Amino acid sequence: MPLKEYIQTDRDPEGTVDKDRKKKDKVIKCKAAVIWEKSAPFSIEEVEVAPPKANEVRIKIVATGICRSDDHAIEGKLSTVKFPVILGHEGVGIVESTGESVKHIKPGDRVIPLFVPQCGQCICCKDPRSNMCIAGKMKKAVGLMSDGTSRFTCKGKQIYHFMNTSTFTEYTVAEEMSVAKIDSGASLDNTCLIGCGFSTGYGSALNSAKVHPGSTCAIFGLGGIGLAVIMGCKIAGAARIIGVDINPDKFNIAKELGATECINPKDYDKPVPQVILEQTGGGVDYAFECVGHIETMLAALNSSHFAYGTTVIVGVSAPESTISFDPMILLTGRTIKGSVFGGWKSKNSVPQLVSDSLAKKFDLEKLVTHRLPLNKINEGFDLLRSGKSIRTILLV
Repeated sequence: MPLKEYIQTDRDPEGTVDKDRKKKDKVIKCKAAVIWEKSAPFSIEEVEVAPPKANEVRIKIVATGICRSDDHAIEGKLSTVKFPVILGHEGVGIVESTGESVKHIKPGDRVIPLFVPQCGQCICCKDPRSNMCIAGKMKKAVGLMSDGTSRFTCKGKQIYHFMNTSTFTEYTVAEEMSVAKIDSGASLDNTCLIGCGFSTGYGSALNSAKVHPGSTCAIFGLGGIGLAVIMGCKIAGAARIIGVDINPDKFNIAKELGATECINPKDYDKPVPQVILEQTGGGVDYAFECVGHIETMLAALNSSHFAYGTTVIVGVSAPESTISFDPMILLTGRTIKGSVFGGWKSKNSVPQLVSDSLAKKFDLEKLVTHRLPLNKINEGFDLLRSGKSIRTILLV
């Protein structure tokens, strides 16, 4: 759809404001990728997208990335998912209409939907130590808006939302606290990666770990997030950045982005933590787990320096997973912590990250290996599962 067809203006000398209001109040029929049940493939369907209610925004999605967390959702590994559902949480688009009481976003704005909201009022939003939001976490039922209903229907059935965003659709609805307005000159293509993968990895290094100049780092898992961690470690001034993955095809891009060396655990007859301890003289300053497997989390922890190593868990584990280790491993000074969305306070930080991208402080395009139309979404997930892609962007 041409931009002029879905961007509304604030001033209209032709007297079509009433027409725009009527348009805003209408249900939009559009294409979306629906998952009807656990482990099912995506089905391209015509869905109805209801108008935004108070404090909500309806967005024309232009591009959206495929993230491993979406795959976890398909497999039923996330407790925050109900089926049937429209997945996707790494998107960029243009505001089509707004509901009542929306204060800071207007039709025509370029925006990124946020899977980590920022209400600005709760105790977590006001505390600089956290980027979580109590309102976003506690206020609503799984898969529904704050009023307990969905804005999506298909074939007469309610379709659930996903992570406040649902970007695998031509149009979506999100609450204002889950939408960040970005620079009007921002690309409507790879900028979507700031909605999750890039920001999560990059911020894990800069905010969560606080990597310092001259330090040593190990990154377990060289997918989109792991590679973004490498980018963060490099810009923070780390002297030694070790990429760890069982897929050697990812080593070249890892080194291009800043890894000083890469390790394939399959190449050794000893556990990879032992390899790293031996090669670094006692362990790394910072270890990052970007896979979501318990075994890799333990490997990262055991690869960190016994006296001052910090391990950051970035990967999403399966529900009810547990991790077990001797607490003495922490007594000597090790630290283990988690990181969601790289520690960024979303509405505050996303616009600045987009500006940094425009200023060429980092190159998002380095993470993009494939582009596909929305109707080839299943092919995109096949690329993800086979390890043939870093980030596939769906052009909606």
